[in-house]
Amino acid sequence: METAEGKVIYIDPYLSANPSCPPEYHEVERCDIIALTHGHADHLGDTFEIYNAHRPTIVAIFDMCPLLAKHGVAPEDCVGLNIGGVAEVKGIKFMQTPATHSGSVDDGGVLVYGGDATGYVVELEDGFRFYHSGDTWVMADMEFIGKLFAPEVAFLPIGGHFTMDPRAAAVAAKLVGVKRVVPMHYGTFAVLTGEPAQLAQELAGTGIEVLAVEIG
Repeated sequence: METAEGKVIYIDPYLSANPSCPPEYHEVERCDIIALTHGHADHLGDTFEIYNAHRPTIVAIFDMCPLLAKHGVAPEDCVGLNIGGVAEVKGIKFMQTPATHSGSVDDGGVLVYGGDATGYVVELEDGFRFYHSGDTWVMADMEFIGKLFAPEVAFLPIGGHFTMDPRAAAVAAKLVGVKRVVPMHYGTFAVLTGEPAQLAQELAGTGIEVLAVEIG
């Protein structure tokens, strides 16, 4: 995403190996910040390639910074947070939130510890806030996230199997208290069967709008 002030942010930049990502989006022209929710391959994605090309600041859980350093990320370029922590990076605030998910990293064929999986509430330069839950199941903490940060939009996974499905995502949207939801983490692989239309059906009559983003 590009902010009103021209900052380019990638959250979990899974691009070149993503079967849902068209080839014209594999090449990243600019990047100021990468925020990682966890280290699974479909989230860590093209982080190192983007870093080598543009040297963005990387925001991640603290435990992941040593692994990133092992692969060439300078320590000063990794902002290591922990759950509940807040950091301002290039004028943008990142509040790290909990997620119910695993967080291992495939390091050369060996699964290593990568810290807990997380989400973020991101506050842009103009004060606009959105919640990116990361991969997760619905949690009671989502109500606290809504009360503490009052995000305007929530990005929630709906695919099922590895994360919550549309029914659970509808409950999550209500807990956070947003009026708009962007569904994510669906359709990339065959097991991710949840669809935006199912989420819209679950939220019918609640006043919560489902924004299904088309690629491109």
